[in-house]
Order: sequence, then C-alpha cells, then structure tokens
Amino acid sequence: MSCLMLALPAAAGAADAGQPATETLQEMEVVGVTPTHGVGLPKAKIPVNVQSATSDDLERSRNLDLTGYLNSNLGSVSINEGTGNTLQPDVQFRGFTASPLLGTPQGLAVYVDGVRVNEVFGDIVNWDLIPDSIISSINLIGGANPLFGQNTLGGALSVQTKNGFTNPGFSNETYGGSFGRVVNSFDAGGNNGALGYFLNVRHFDEDGWRKASPSNALNLYGSLGWHTQESTLDLHVYSGDTSLTGLQPVPVELLAQDRRAFFTATDTTDNHLAMVNLEGAHWFNEKTELSGNIYYRSVDTDGFNSNVAPFTPGGGGFLVDDNGNPVLDQNGNPVPNAFDASNVITRTRQQSYGGALQLTFLQALFQHNNQFIAGLSWNQGLVGFNSQSQAAQLLPTRFTTTDSSLFFPDLATGLSGRSRTASAYFTDTFSLLDKLNLTVSGRYNDTRILLTDALGNDPQITGTSEYHRFNPAVGLTWQALPSVNVYGGYSESSRAPTQVELECADATAPCLLPNSFLSDPPLKQVVARSFEGGLRGRLMNAVDWNVGAFSTTNSNDIIFQTTGGANASQGFFANVGDTRRQGAELNLGGKYRQLRWFANYSFVEATFETPFVESSPFHPNADASGKIQVKSGDRIPGIPEHSLKIGGDYSFTPQLSLGADLIYNSGQFLRGDEANLLNPTDGYAIVNLRGQYEFNKHLTAFASIENLLDTDYETFGILGDPTPVFPNFSNPRFLAPGAPIGGWIGIKISL
Repeated sequence: MSCLMLALPAAAGAADAGQPATETLQEMEVVGVTPTHGVGLPKAKIPVNVQSATSDDLERSRNLDLTGYLNSNLGSVSINEGTGNTLQPDVQFRGFTASPLLGTPQGLAVYVDGVRVNEVFGDIVNWDLIPDSIISSINLIGGANPLFGQNTLGGALSVQTKNGFTNPGFSNETYGGSFGRVVNSFDAGGNNGALGYFLNVRHFDEDGWRKASPSNALNLYGSLGWHTQESTLDLHVYSGDTSLTGLQPVPVELLAQDRRAFFTATDTTDNHLAMVNLEGAHWFNEKTELSGNIYYRSVDTDGFNSNVAPFTPGGGGFLVDDNGNPVLDQNGNPVPNAFDASNVITRTRQQSYGGALQLTFLQALFQHNNQFIAGLSWNQGLVGFNSQSQAAQLLPTRFTTTDSSLFFPDLATGLSGRSRTASAYFTDTFSLLDKLNLTVSGRYNDTRILLTDALGNDPQITGTSEYHRFNPAVGLTWQALPSVNVYGGYSESSRAPTQVELECADATAPCLLPNSFLSDPPLKQVVARSFEGGLRGRLMNAVDWNVGAFSTTNSNDIIFQTTGGANASQGFFANVGDTRRQGAELNLGGKYRQLRWFANYSFVEATFETPFVESSPFHPNADASGKIQVKSGDRIPGIPEHSLKIGGDYSFTPQLSLGADLIYNSGQFLRGDEANLLNPTDGYAIVNLRGQYEFNKHLTAFASIENLLDTDYETFGILGDPTPVFPNFSNPRFLAPGAPIGGWIGIKISL
C-alpha cells in the first residue's frame, strides 16, 4: 500500500512508535512493507528502492492497462510481446519476469489487496485479470524481499484497489480508435462515513493490429466496506471473463514481407476469474493493531494452440515418429501424412484459498522508536490440467483445420495437483538514532507439492515434493541531510519449482509445452541473494530522486532448454547453476509550476555465472547433437541492458494539458542463443503523446497516440524452424513485432 496520507491520531494508523497522538496534518508517503495491508513505513525508512503510483497517475498516463503504465513510467521495467497480445505481455523488472506464459521462470510476486495472484499452475500472472480501472495505488518494491514470499526473487508488485472511501462518485469513461479498439469503464462509489461501496465494470474489445488477432475482456469489481477510527472491514469481489487471441513470433523473412503477419493460427486463451477477499484491521490501542485477510480464488483457462505436426511424413503415406514407427490415432489406426499440423486443446482448472494474520506493535524499545510486525499465512492450491493434441491440416492461409476427429493419444496429458505453502514472517524497524534506522526481517516457507497422473498413462508422475527455507533480510537507512536519505541492505528469497517444471525436467523425455508431461527427476528450489544500496531524497521540495545499485545472484536457477518444435516449444527444464542480475538505476521526477515530469534510466547486466551445455537444435552454430556451450558471463536472453524513459505533462490552462513520453530499450539476445553467438535484436525508441481538455468538472475529453513516429521495432526474439511452414526460409530467427502507430479519442463523464 502506498499513498500520500495525512497524519492521523496514532490509534488510527501512526507509522512511528513512540510518537504522541496528534491531530497535526502533514503529507507523508507511507508504504506497506508486507502483503497484508496494515501499518506501513515512511519510504525513508525502507532499505530498498520503492516506486509508487496512484490511480491519478495511471489515468494521467493514458496507457491501456497496468502493464503499459509500468513499461512507460517506472524504472528498470520492460515488457516483451512474445504472446502477441497486448493484454498479456511479459513484464520484466531488473531482469526478472512476471509472465502469462506457462513454463516461463517467474521471478516476481504480484499481490492484489494482499492476495498473491501468481496462479497455482506455473506461478504465471494473468495481467488481463487486473484491470487498471480498479487500482487505487501500486508499489513496485525492489530486491529479494522475503516478506512477500515465493517468487520474490527480483521484486514484488503490490496493488491496492479502490473503495467507496478512496474513490467516491460516479464516472463513465469511453474511448475508441485504432485497431478497432473500444474500451468502456463505469465507476460508482460512495460512503456515509462508516459504510462504503464501490463498483467498476470495464469492457475491452478490439480487432488487434495484427491479422486475425481479436480480443475481448470483461472485468467486474465490487467492494463493500465498514470503516471506523479503530477498525476496518472490506469485502472485495472480482470477476473476469476474457477471450484473448495471441500470435507467435514470426520468422524474420516473413516479418520483412508483412509486419502484421502470423506464423500459424489460431491461438486463443480464455480466462474466467471468480475471487472473493475479505480483509480487515483493528486497533486494540494506539500501539497495537491486528490485520489480516481470507480469500478464495478460481481461475478456469481454456487454450487452443495451432502448431505444425510434431511428426514427419512416412514413405507409406502415414506419419512416423522419430524412430520411424507409424503414429497411431486414438482408435489404433495410423494417421495419414495429410495431417501436417496439430491443435493443442487445453483445459486448466485452478482454485486457491487461504489467508494471513498479522500483528503490529508500535511500542518503543529501549526508549527508541520501534515497529515490529509478525504474521502467519497459509495458502492452498488445487489444479486440474488436461490436454489433447488434435490432428489437423495446415491451410494455405496458415490457419489449421479444426474439424478433425483424430487425436494423438500419446500426446494427451491429464494432471491433477495440490500445493500448500505455510509461512511465518516478521520484520522489525528499530531507530538506532534519531535519523538512523535498522530493519531486520525474515520469513520461513514450507511448501508441499503433490502431483497425480489423472490419465493413468504414467504412474511415476504421481509424487510429492517438499521445499523448506528461512529467508532473512537486513537493512539500514540514514537521513544524512534533510534532502538526502541513504539506504542499503542484504536480503534472500526463494521459489520452489512449479508443477510444470517438476513434470518436465528430463532431458531424455522432453515435453511439448504446454501439453505433455512425464515422470522426471527432482529440481532444486531457486534461492536469490540480493545486495542493494543507494541515495534518495527531495530537492528544493520539488524534485524526487533516487540513485541506486543492486546485485542479485540466483543459485540453482531454472531455465527451459529446447529440443525441437517449430517455435522451440519442445524441451525440458533444468537447474543450470548460478545466474546474476546486477545494475544501477536513476529515478527523477517532480512538478515545476505547470509541468509534471519524470526521467528513469536503468542498466541491467543479466548473466549466466555457471558454464553449462545448452540444448539449442536450431542454432546455426550448434554441434551435431544440437548443443552450444554457454560460458560464465554470457548474457541471459530477453533482457535489455539499457532502458530510458522520459516523460511529462504540461498544463497550458486549468482545462488543457498535453503530455508525451519516450521509451528506449537496447537490444537483447534471442532465446536459444544463451551463448551470445548471434546478433541481438535492434534497440528501439518509441514516442507517445496524450492530451485532455476539461470542459467542466463533469466532462473531460482526451486523446492519445502511441508510437507517434510509426517506428518498426521488435520486443522479443527466439530461435526456431520456419521450414515446416515456409520451406524456402532458412533464417532461424523469430521475432515479436511491436505495434505500429495508433490513436484513440474518448470522453469521461463524472458526477
């Protein structure tokens, strides 16, 4: 939780122990230091870099959604569009990823109202289920923060939603324009001082800027709250129904012909969310608070993925496998060569529930200010996953047929899983001196994962894996000058292997993501050890600044090693030793008269630290067995070294404002080229414009243009095999193109 708050009497939420109750009002930025929203700390007492934003910031930026705001405004953040869908990008922060793609190693934890929304199956993040229209504030917290639990290897994103106390009133916002995009969002909220309500309905629909890429998303959110001076109780209800079309990266030779083209189609993902979260807090006295939450979350996902056939034509007119044996359908008959494609049809049913309980004590310790927080959390996850591979034909349009009654039974998968994580955590911030604060934190995680083969094809899939670890953190902050705050610390965090990784970790039995699993050897959990330090402050009461450096080393890091598939989708997960993400970041921002501005630069050096042999059969420099040698110091693919963001908004009159921002990212190595033997993608810079005119307090018109200069650029690259679809193509580079110029206009009515 982060917001600009007015200091309240201590019983209502003072953040510093030992301070008398006061009615004095002053502006203070308070940041929640645990997932459970309760008492926070002033940012100057937190020993890591924290970037924050409010709903006003998100609205002013005129980005499509939360990920667009993160990409264009926050430091050390970049996105790639490997899924080909604007609502489902990979978000990278300091070289760690929160992705909707099953099988992507997840290094960021994402929380909404204290609930971790990394999904049960694969720890993925469905960004389409977090609409920006419900967001009140966000914190992006750097480092391997143990307090935020699993996956917090590189940082945590904490989102707090709106309620009737923070966002009263009625509004309707509608805009439309390029790519057939039409978005409508309706808000209604209010309170009577004790009881409050808030409702938001958001609908998104577009044809997509690439061919055959329509998407539709309906999100609903409601909140009921009861707030007194001593207690709060809020019930949040979330619902989502989205249908997203994704397009795979395309061969560079096809991209040169048509940037709107696709490789094969259709690829769709349908998500259905139902979630209920009850959170509350109570002050027993002015120095003791109890807070917590309980929740239930259900996400059903249906997927359809078109592919070239995983088998080769045989001389007898029937498909054969790698050993030359005929491929049989579900009836035991050989499959004709005419079926040169396949459709992977998946169903994933996920449920999670649990809660957390947290006590905060603000009593002074040895006559020094002290804040101590201790908490317990328990989370249970259930998953049912099954997939079928349908025999199909690839049409001249590169769509696959969908009317076949033949299936490849050897590629069918049925998996059920259960995961449980119980945790205990604490954090203590002690004022050694008036301007010197020591923070000591720790969290113990106990994770148990049970997997069962639901089809009975391979009983060895069934098994239990257990992971335990205590992760510590320690840090110092020093208010050296009124305008200079020094911070630094060390922290550890960890993540247990996901169900996907555990069941796809055998080099001798590779999986075809996301649909095929086999019994595999165990994987070790990933442990991140992070150092961070820097200086920050406010100059002339007008410029907020931060200069910092960080270094995070992952032990037993897990990556996906491809063994085949046109889009490199066949392979296995493996521990590859140590990796390191280190770098520096500079954040500036402020307001001068009518100008509100920001500038963020980051340098991220992400490298493999342990040599290993990489399976990369499509690499032109691979040996006869499809292997390349990765050396210590080689850069991790997919992560730009340099990122720069500059932007601002100028109010020409109280009614009229115009804004712009520039995003620059340097090139990145392609996935499959972990040895850095090929040229990286080109760096790129894009410029966005926005503006609004407020006719009166009830009616506002606005407009935005993205990629003003219509720059051609790519955000992601991978090595693959184009020849099954394009026999005359020889370049193994597949790239994900960024969107061309687009413009939208809209109105907002507020009552």
